[in-house]
Amino acid sequence: MSIEPWYWIAFTVAAAAAQSARNAMQRELTSVLGTVGATQVRFLYGLPFGIVFLGIALAVTGDPIPAFRATSVAWTAAGALAQVVATALMLAAMKERSFVVTTALVKAEPVWVAILGFALLGETFGWSLLAGIAIATAGVLWLSWPSAGVGWSLRPVALGLASAAVFAASAIAFRAAMLSIDSGSGFVVKATAVMALSLAMQVVALVTWMLIANRALLVEVLRVWRPSLATGLLAATGSQCWFLAFAIETPAKIRTLGLIEILFAQFISRRIFSQQQSFRELLGMAVLLAGVVLVLRS
Repeated sequence: MSIEPWYWIAFTVAAAAAQSARNAMQRELTSVLGTVGATQVRFLYGLPFGIVFLGIALAVTGDPIPAFRATSVAWTAAGALAQVVATALMLAAMKERSFVVTTALVKAEPVWVAILGFALLGETFGWSLLAGIAIATAGVLWLSWPSAGVGWSLRPVALGLASAAVFAASAIAFRAAMLSIDSGSGFVVKATAVMALSLAMQVVALVTWMLIANRALLVEVLRVWRPSLATGLLAATGSQCWFLAFAIETPAKIRTLGLIEILFAQFISRRIFSQQQSFRELLGMAVLLAGVVLVLRS
């Protein structure tokens, strides 16, 4: 399958839309299941859909299942663990700040992605891309800075920024996993196979932890399977699109374009959570979008 230049853009926009909707559903589940339980929902109920996606990819492309080397498995495991930790940190931050502002804090990720991409994968970036990342980061800081006279705590800001750093590590690890696969499979099968393997690892790790430390929570996660299925579908769909993008473009460009999720988060915040954005938050979003435009032009 040939790769068109716009593929990564389409995959990233679709991933951002699905992820924003999934985050909103997970936020609601957090009040019922807590942070760990809501985190597990994403992976446990996403795994069946991930397996289905892999089956479809194999059937449509006719490619074989990639032969994972030890290096590929190790990178996938590192990415899977980082993604679990990052999701838990993000949901914890959402309990203390508005949905849209927390989403913005997590979107400091492109800076971390650029740093880690250079350090671990040797990726280099042009000035236009670096400027786009810098402007987007300025928008994130503008969004997260507290209003005058408003009481606030460093805790939600720290949780959001920590989540961004760990999400960046997971993106780099998954990209490395796909690059290390040596097989005749195309990018679609490689991306989907890494996604399915990572979901399986995440489910095994979290279920094992729950069986040891909190069986009651595992039972509760299984009990709320009806609303969790929709979350799982959105999680798997978003992950599929992210992984497809990672297979054909650098994570720094993908995660910076992914800041468009702020627009989806704003819509959800208004429509579902009845949260109003201030002029300053809207201005911060505009700055973020300016950075995205630079990235697309790089």
